[in-house]
Amino acid sequence: MLFLYSKFIKMENYLKDIEKKLKENIDLEKLEIIDNSEKHKRHRFFSEDKFHLHLKIKSSYLKSITRLNAQKLIMNVLKDDLKNRIHALEISIE
Repeated sequence: MLFLYSKFIKMENYLKDIEKKLKENIDLEKLEIIDNSEKHKRHRFFSEDKFHLHLKIKSSYLKSITRLNAQKLIMNVLKDDLKNRIHALEISIE
């Protein structure tokens, strides 16, 4: 039980780090980070060390630029995480 709690705390801290990086680098009105990793447990290359995340973002700034450039900006901010901790990233911008 302690192991699961510890794992949950580490995940929560990591998601807060992601939120901090994005908010420090992009003008956002609202950010919701959803961990969808559990949905992918049976996938062939699933790893408990890597996350499947869905970012739901409200940002006037990101809406003012092309969708491609907005996604590139987000991915650039998270480039190290995408190499090491994030396996899949879904981005919704409103």
